[in-house]
Amino acid sequence: MNSFLALLKNDGAQHARLLAGPVLILMVLGMMILPLPPVILDLLFTFNISLSVIILLVAMFTKKPLDFAAFPAVLLFATLLRLALNVASTRVVLLHGHKGPDAAGQVIEAFGHFLVGGNFAVGIIVFVILVIINFVVITKGAGRIAEVGARFTLDAMPGKQMAIDADLNAGLIGEDDARKRRVEVAQEAEFYGSMDGASKFVRGDAVAGLLIMVINVIGGLIVGVAQHGLSFSDAGRVYTLLTIGDGLVAQIPALVISTAAGVVVSRVATEQDVGQQMVSQLFANPAVMFITAGILTLMGLIPNMPHFAFLLLAAILAGAGWVVYKRQQEEKAALADEPMKNQAAVEAAAAEASWSDVALVDPLGLEVGYRLISLVDHAQNGELLHRIRSLRKKFAQDMGFLPPVVHIRDNLELKPTEYRILLSGVEVGRGAATPDQWLAIDPGEVAMKLPGKVTTDPAFGLPAVWIDVSLREQAQIAGYTVVDAGTVIATHLNHLMHRYGANLLGRQEVQQLLDHIGKESPKLVEDLVPKVVSLSLLQKLLRGLLDEEVPIRDARTIIETLVEHAPRLAALNPNGTGPDPAELLSLVRVALGRAIVQQWFPGEGDLRVIGLDPRLERVLAQALTSSGVLEPGLAETVLQDAQRAVQTQEENGDAPVLVVPPVLRASLSRFLRHHLPQLGVLSNYEIPDERMLRVTTVIGGTQA
Repeated sequence: MNSFLALLKNDGAQHARLLAGPVLILMVLGMMILPLPPVILDLLFTFNISLSVIILLVAMFTKKPLDFAAFPAVLLFATLLRLALNVASTRVVLLHGHKGPDAAGQVIEAFGHFLVGGNFAVGIIVFVILVIINFVVITKGAGRIAEVGARFTLDAMPGKQMAIDADLNAGLIGEDDARKRRVEVAQEAEFYGSMDGASKFVRGDAVAGLLIMVINVIGGLIVGVAQHGLSFSDAGRVYTLLTIGDGLVAQIPALVISTAAGVVVSRVATEQDVGQQMVSQLFANPAVMFITAGILTLMGLIPNMPHFAFLLLAAILAGAGWVVYKRQQEEKAALADEPMKNQAAVEAAAAEASWSDVALVDPLGLEVGYRLISLVDHAQNGELLHRIRSLRKKFAQDMGFLPPVVHIRDNLELKPTEYRILLSGVEVGRGAATPDQWLAIDPGEVAMKLPGKVTTDPAFGLPAVWIDVSLREQAQIAGYTVVDAGTVIATHLNHLMHRYGANLLGRQEVQQLLDHIGKESPKLVEDLVPKVVSLSLLQKLLRGLLDEEVPIRDARTIIETLVEHAPRLAALNPNGTGPDPAELLSLVRVALGRAIVQQWFPGEGDLRVIGLDPRLERVLAQALTSSGVLEPGLAETVLQDAQRAVQTQEENGDAPVLVVPPVLRASLSRFLRHHLPQLGVLSNYEIPDERMLRVTTVIGGTQA
């Protein structure tokens, strides 16, 4: 029964929300067509005022524009409601205005008499001033901001989409997060476009209010004199006061809603609402408040100045500045005490040595300077922690095994904004990141230079510059890829994890991989280890694949290939030491050939690759089979030709892949990988039969 009542209640609330729009339209049409009694007018005018206050407060408490995405539609309906009330009140004023000041309701009477003292000249001046403030100042400024915001948002859309794609490819976000962020980018563009158009309604409403007042005054004079026999002065006084009251009761909510529109489009999106931004930024510097208090004190001491007002406000500002100064000093002292507490803990622990003092080396570690601690602190909800979790999950999905946990520590020996990445205790990467700035990376075709600290992207070595938050959209429009400090560190870590993936695969990870496969194919795992190959040999083979960033996701194919060929190769080895790892690895790569080729050449088109000149191929085969190494002169020539070939491939938009005979593949890959890590070396046997091979660049000869 309770569940039925709850369901009924939810359905009722949903139907009420669905009917809100049609009911409002019917109200607007009814006010324009049907005559309304003064009591209903009072209720509707009061509702209009309360609605405008609600809209302003909601705009003040939103933290980003999309939190109030319905504002353009709300603005349109509020404007229609106000104009419909003007029509309804005009009808009542002209029909019954001769009966007295309360003929159109008590709200209009209050605004016409009490607010302006019953003086229609003062009322006209006040009304005109309100219209000027609304039309010239607030509405015009908000409309211009909305227009520029819409233009910048649309221009920045490609850059934002590229940033989302970059985060997705780097494994920092998942498909659902990427889809959600793309929807937010599209909604933001639609919002600013709608605000650009909705601001025209507000300007038109201000003009309409002024015209309606003039028409009502002239119409009231005609009706009062011609139809009701009033004198010209009496008709002017009665109808003008009623018209002014009607105009003020409509213009004040219009001014409030225009202010709300200006707040929505002029604020900068942060984690604070407008009130928090103003308080935290206006009164964050005690020196500003002390100087202002001193200026007010000097002005208060000037003869004939209102001493009480100036000196009271100066005292309040000086007291507030002192409170802010004391709080900042306490925060600095707390930060300074942290290293001393850590040192005391270290000294206490060093009193007696034990096995707990022997720290094992972490397989994968990240050390940060003290300014980056907020990015990795659980208490401060460090965003980098969530990114690293997503990164490990994406790495496991891409490469086929779960990497070790990233152990994060602070290191006071590093510079405040520095970090370094450790592999088995050895530094493999170092960089710097500024938490309160964004890194604008130049992909090669930017439209302008940006002010900031020039640097290079730590992951890929691209030119970049650290910029302020306010320049983010401008940088995206100019063609930069803009990322925050957490993304910089996570991308660098992801790049190094793929580069050193073989070193992350220890025996424990191999055993865990076998246990995971054994849950679905227990017989396959039983036939492999230790009957066919040992655990150490399996680890060596898997590391050989990961050395060239070949995923080991297809573990079934790898195991089946080993089970099929390892006994035969072991029988051919006269020394009885088991199968040759290099031959086994070549056979595994052939079995994974389709996946390896797909990694370099997505789709089903031709494979545009780099080839070897036949003469150079014969020389290399002779040199590698006889001595196993290349002469220095020959090695330098091959390396220079390979560099030119890679550059040509990249300029043509083709993948930098070299296809060679199987006998040369392993040796050339080891030699070239250290100098050209972006170059992939494949053998002819790894190319699927259905893929067409086209040699576009030749090493050691002319272009084909």
